Amino acid sequence: MTNEDISKIKSFLFKSKNVVIVPHKGPDGDAIGSSLAIFHLLKNEGINTTVISPNEFPDFLKWMPGSEEILIYEKNESEADTIISTADVVFTLDFNHLSRTGIMEPVLKRATSTAKFILIDHHEQPDDYAHFMYSDVSICSTCQMVFQFFDKMDLAEKITPEMATCIYTGIMTDTGSFKYRSTTGETHHIIAQLIEKGADNTTIHENIYDTNSYERLQLLGRTLSNLKVINELNVAYTTLTQEELNQFNFKKGDTEGFVNYGLSLEGIIFAAIFIENESEGIVKISFRSKGDFSVNDFARNHFDGGGHINAAGGKSQLNMQQTLEKFISLLPQYQEELIK
Repeated sequence: MTNEDISKIKSFLFKSKNVVIVPHKGPDGDAIGSSLAIFHLLKNEGINTTVISPNEFPDFLKWMPGSEEILIYEKNESEADTIISTADVVFTLDFNHLSRTGIMEPVLKRATSTAKFILIDHHEQPDDYAHFMYSDVSICSTCQMVFQFFDKMDLAEKITPEMATCIYTGIMTDTGSFKYRSTTGETHHIIAQLIEKGADNTTIHENIYDTNSYERLQLLGRTLSNLKVINELNVAYTTLTQEELNQFNFKKGDTEGFVNYGLSLEGIIFAAIFIENESEGIVKISFRSKGDFSVNDFARNHFDGGGHINAAGGKSQLNMQQTLEKFISLLPQYQEELIK
């Protein structure tokens, strides 16, 4: 985002009457955190602002300041359409293509002709629907980019404890508690400033990671018992069927982080989890890797997905068994990358 872009945004943003903020479908901590941070800033400036999520977000994020004010599109479609149609500005956060908003895509496409769109995102190959784009794949999280956006806009001094909490949460969750390679010195410098501005790092960590239901722990146990290892290729994968999800009273967000258990095995550099979603007729897939093996490329090339070099997602229209057979059949193509 250039200085000219920042100047133009300054010229209209705080004169806007209605602003809409949209995260991606199935929003995670980074998507919700970045959305709520901008929501609080604009609300404090007296601007009518609405966060509209395509669908529900996980319960473990519902403690976040302002989360109770998020409008869920799939439950309030008519109201949300009206709000979007009257928006002066639309922020799209933590996604690179309008298709990532699912059922919201048509109304957002229409709104690009009536509202100014601002994209802030760190995923590869962003689409060109936005009027202003802040895209940088080297940055660990959209929340870090939001902090830097505030700084570029000379608004960092207006960050409140609520905003600091939201930004900290997004950075923490998207970096695996600051352990991924995308975490830089700049990231830690920003984290220090967020703590100084009122983010309670211990409480945030406890709210995200240390609150489990009995059913979620049972579901994790089943996930681990389903774990398979292909030692000769340094690959681990596991599965969860719809029947297993139902058995343990699955709620959105319950499988967050499960894929990382496979990656934690000694010698494994590529891990995947396959989760059956009967209502959508797909198998949802999360990929993780270590080193230079690009799960972003793997997901894009084979499973209609994408993301980052070491963390990506995808989906399959095949059933679980066929999806696994496809996955396993692809691995020999990557033998040199996986065993080097």
